[in-house]
Amino acid sequence: MTDAPSADIVIPVYNEEHSLPVCLERLLPFCRENLADYRWRVVIADNGSIDGTLDVANQLAGQYEGEVGVVHLEQKGRGRALKRAWSESDADIRAYMDVDLSTDINRIPDLLGAVRDGHDVATGSRLKRGAQTTRSFKREFVSRSYNLMIKSVFLSGFSDAQCGFKAISRRAADNLVPLIKDNAWFFDTELLLLAEKNRYPIADFPVAWEEDPDTRVKIVSTAWEDIKGLARLRFRGRPRVR
Repeated sequence: MTDAPSADIVIPVYNEEHSLPVCLERLLPFCRENLADYRWRVVIADNGSIDGTLDVANQLAGQYEGEVGVVHLEQKGRGRALKRAWSESDADIRAYMDVDLSTDINRIPDLLGAVRDGHDVATGSRLKRGAQTTRSFKREFVSRSYNLMIKSVFLSGFSDAQCGFKAISRRAADNLVPLIKDNAWFFDTELLLLAEKNRYPIADFPVAWEEDPDTRVKIVSTAWEDIKGLARLRFRGRPRVR
């Protein structure tokens, strides 16, 4: 289907040599069965892993030639990995999701479809009415408090800034990604706030999400970095696309 929209689904990874094969064992069959309307590819974005992740990624790319690509960065940082993978992609739609597939992959067609149908940014939400979320009280409290802070400061319209399930259009990748300064976890929030500031349509929809007990996210330190990121955007401003 040469006229079908192309889509790159990026999986940012850091020291995930054991999780990566498990992820693709679920994700690739789903994509083959449910993304017939797209010319899709899964891109593994290794950001500074110090275990065997890069070797595993290259093996998987060889095993699933044409379906799996690899991007390697020497430096750590999820935001840095997404910037690189999305900027180098030539796909019409550029998505990402976490390697643990915490978000129900059945919503992938909705994620890509929202961008295909005219939204420049699409994001899953664990907080919107209809979402089904399983996670610890601590993580739920921090998430709700953080998103309430965003709404209070920026009067934002989206409901969940940090859900690891997003997609952007070619236009958004070309115009917004170069403006994002954060290279870590605040990348998601900055993307949404810049998109909203520049009046790029955002699709915000509920998802089913289950916390990974082996998560690498350090809740308190990440929350503090996010707050500093919000302060930067509040007092230094959000740049406009030229």
